Amino acid sequence: MKNKSHRITPFEKTEYSVPDLIKFHGHLGPYIVLGYRMGRFARKQFDNYPDMDAVVHCPDNPPTSCLVDGIQLGSGCSYGRRKISLVHSSDIFCNFISEDKTLVLRPVTITLPAADSPTYWEETEEIALALYDAPDESLFHIV
Repeated sequence: MKNKSHRITPFEKTEYSVPDLIKFHGHLGPYIVLGYRMGRFARKQFDNYPDMDAVVHCPDNPPTSCLVDGIQLGSGCSYGRRKISLVHSSDIFCNFISEDKTLVLRPVTITLPAADSPTYWEETEEIALALYDAPDESLFHIV
């Protein structure tokens, strides 16, 4: 018989590696990393983060829309539980809301190589790897 007193809490200490991000998203890009780091930061700010909602404001096309996948992983806000939503916007930021507390994070501007560059994927991966290890204060601003 299973022990019913043990409750699985997957978001408490979950950290995702670069290979984990690639497995989830299909490739490594700057916006999934930014989203992951923003979501992870927000999760640590709320005591009751399993009840947190994320409202992501960004264009509805890659690469910026990849921010949503990263925020989902970092925050634990999932689409299936209706805890994350996308608002189509030319402005890029995320509102994290839990009970009466709101946190707004705006990522830094990223300059990507030209899409037709023969080294586009290698260059974007390098940018993403640098973002993965960067300090929070260099990745986004609290608004």
